[in-house]
Amino acid sequence: MTDEEFNEFCAGLPATSHVVQWGGSNVWKVGGKVFAIGGWKEKEPAFAFKVSDIAYEFLQEQPGLRPAPYLASRGMKWIQHYDKPGLSDEDLKDYITQSHKIVARGLTKKKQAELGLHL
Repeated sequence: MTDEEFNEFCAGLPATSHVVQWGGSNVWKVGGKVFAIGGWKEKEPAFAFKVSDIAYEFLQEQPGLRPAPYLASRGMKWIQHYDKPGLSDEDLKDYITQSHKIVARGLTKKKQAELGLHL
């Protein structure tokens, strides 16, 4: 997935907002809370996303994936796709979608209603 494809995909999820911060990273939020980050480039485009506890344990061991720098070191369950083979584009989209849902579910019911989220 390219940076452009990442941004286009994230923009298509419900009630999202985008800012460029943290050294030029594309930061995607729902209800003001981060659910995906594109940036931190090394060899390939790098994308970070929040995951469930079980997914974190499984994904952190996969080639091309690792606990997301900075976020995971603070106890947060975030994975970074940073190199090949990593995830297929479809799997990456699925995990970003799940990250969006995890973060949106953590919002207050009032905030979810304001954003038109039906979870």
